[in-house]
Amino acid sequence: MNPASVTPSLLLQRRLQERLSEQQVADFDRDGAICVRQLLSAGEVALLREGIDANLAAPSPRAKVASRPDDPGRFFEDFCNWQDIPQFGRFIHETPLALAAQRLMPSASVRLYHDHVLVKEPGTRQRTPWHQDQPYYNIEGRQNISMWIPVDPVPRVSTLEFVAGSHKGPWLMPRTFMDHQAKWFPEGSLADLPDIEANRPAFPIVGWDIEPGDVVCFHMLSLHAAGGVEGPNRRRVFSIRFLGDDIRHAPRPWKTSPEFPGLAEQLPAGAPMEHPLFPLLVPPQEL
Repeated sequence: MNPASVTPSLLLQRRLQERLSEQQVADFDRDGAICVRQLLSAGEVALLREGIDANLAAPSPRAKVASRPDDPGRFFEDFCNWQDIPQFGRFIHETPLALAAQRLMPSASVRLYHDHVLVKEPGTRQRTPWHQDQPYYNIEGRQNISMWIPVDPVPRVSTLEFVAGSHKGPWLMPRTFMDHQAKWFPEGSLADLPDIEANRPAFPIVGWDIEPGDVVCFHMLSLHAAGGVEGPNRRRVFSIRFLGDDIRHAPRPWKTSPEFPGLAEQLPAGAPMEHPLFPLLVPPQEL
């Protein structure tokens, strides 16, 4: 085959086949979290780094600081900027991540749910406490995946870590990270998380040292947490959430994280997530 005739899509498929093994797909199904080494090229990481820096320079109205005022560092978060920051839009559409999501969920189709920037500046003490993501969201269904993508090296002490197998359920009570309030589901309606930090050896905790180009993939029900950032280095991360075939809209009477104002009036409860906010990245096809 003439290299000039190879389409970008075929090149992405080839890279995915080289980087994501059948064993990793099985590990994801078993554990709910894997690390795919060097799935991204240096150019793709540079594009993402540029987008994150643009986001930091001009935060959206959805941005927040998730660390305390007395923290010597700063934990910055922002959401849903793929339509406003060109680098994010290109990164989502031009990398093999959606194809990886299709294999791992697995699902015949893949939609974007949302993007999320998480930046911990040097010296940030604030941990990200143990939690599941899906109870904070406005969706129901099993075919989902999040990808956590640092553009800086992340040592094991600061990385995202998981309780292997926790994605099998059940849903556990979501609470605010700073003051542990139950603002989503009524108090007592879901079981509380166990105190994982008090007895770490009792749990099958997994995590990895990360280099730029690596991608951590996890189910939205996987219990996960992350440490602060020690020393002079920062931790800039872009996270993408993808949806598969069985995901349905689940409007909530409370403010979800992130919030999608007006969506409940446009998309009925139980409907597929067919809306311009959630573009189809991989059309339905045979797996």
